[in-house]
Amino acid sequence: MDDINVLHHRCLLNLRRRIRGIGDGRPAQERYMRIQKDGETLSYQGNSEEVGCYVAGHPLSKGNCYFEVTIVDTGVRGTIAVGLVPKFYRLDHQPGWLPYSVAYHADNGKLYNGNPAGQQFGPKCARGDRIGCGIHSENIEAGFTTVFFTKNGKEVGSVEVPVSVEGLFPAVGMHSMGEEVKVDLQAEWFLEVDDSMMMVDSHEDDWGRLFDVRVSGTLLEYVGKGKSIMDVGLAQARQPLTTRCHYYEVEIVDAGEKCYIALGLARKDYPRNRHPGWSRGSVAYHAGEISNPFPIFLLFLLRKKVCCSAEIHKSDLLPLKSIHLLLFRCKHHRAPSPLDVRGDIMGCGIMFPRDYILDEEGDVDDWDRLEVRQGRAGVQNVFFTRNGKLMGRREMRVPPGGLFPTVGMLSSGEKVKVDLHPLSG
Repeated sequence: MDDINVLHHRCLLNLRRRIRGIGDGRPAQERYMRIQKDGETLSYQGNSEEVGCYVAGHPLSKGNCYFEVTIVDTGVRGTIAVGLVPKFYRLDHQPGWLPYSVAYHADNGKLYNGNPAGQQFGPKCARGDRIGCGIHSENIEAGFTTVFFTKNGKEVGSVEVPVSVEGLFPAVGMHSMGEEVKVDLQAEWFLEVDDSMMMVDSHEDDWGRLFDVRVSGTLLEYVGKGKSIMDVGLAQARQPLTTRCHYYEVEIVDAGEKCYIALGLARKDYPRNRHPGWSRGSVAYHAGEISNPFPIFLLFLLRKKVCCSAEIHKSDLLPLKSIHLLLFRCKHHRAPSPLDVRGDIMGCGIMFPRDYILDEEGDVDDWDRLEVRQGRAGVQNVFFTRNGKLMGRREMRVPPGGLFPTVGMLSSGEKVKVDLHPLSG
């Protein structure tokens, strides 16, 4: 009897799909509410109390079984959901809250499977992350399928869900001011894991802090807005420089729109929205050069305004003599074009003395317990290179915990390759 019921159910599904396929000849229409759509970009337009939802015009199928959403801005709360819903899903509900829908929520990493109570599923997602969703269509004729989710190309997990008569449609939900995403309904995802994917995994572990920067192997790519000095993209290494690894290099792959690329050293708790070299506990070499003197005055005033929100230190403000020198350089030197710096290799290191001492002298590989002993080793010489030539040195006090390789970017299109161990052989 059960076999007869299953067969009857499959026949009904096939019949209703055929009727739906005949239809009335009109193209499928996407649906959205409290969402502004500009090409592939979706942005929330509600008041943060009401849900905004977008539903694509076509369901996933065997020929198009995957899509991706890139988080451009997390807004106030980052309540962005990516998943699959029935064709006439209610647009005032997040995907995953109602039956026959499923979604991965970026703000808490939970999976919502036809229920407003989610279950812990994967990691949280932030600006620049890519959330993917797809189906394994082997069992779709039986009325259910396996839905899987990915983050930055790596599978997070999967769940079996029932399939409505109309199919499962890509959907994006948002619920707070400022949220913005880009949707790629033609994205592809491959199951095989090759050597390059393994390389991405290993190099991503090298970085302890990433803000508005995407890692792909040794490549760092800026994914922030780049509209103000607060939109800094920052990448800080997990390990500080030591006597065994005292130098690292950055190759400029793409100078981007403005070439606001900087490399240097910074304390472990360095502010995420500050270029290396802008705040205490950091020093940096900036690749670009400004040709117009006005931005320097503007930057000085903006820096002073930012410092006013906390304790102001003299080291945070440019002295008048330095401003005059910068203005002179701007007047007599042309700013390099992106082609002038592309391919340049910039380096940064510390000239440790022979008697330099580490607190964990016998086990420098245990980085979590590593601390720099203060005293004679407190002040060190930091040096910078460009294409193999020494550009300059500066004395700097090493804070407890050491100084960490730090790369900053601030304009769209900027890409660099980083070698944290160029002298390791």
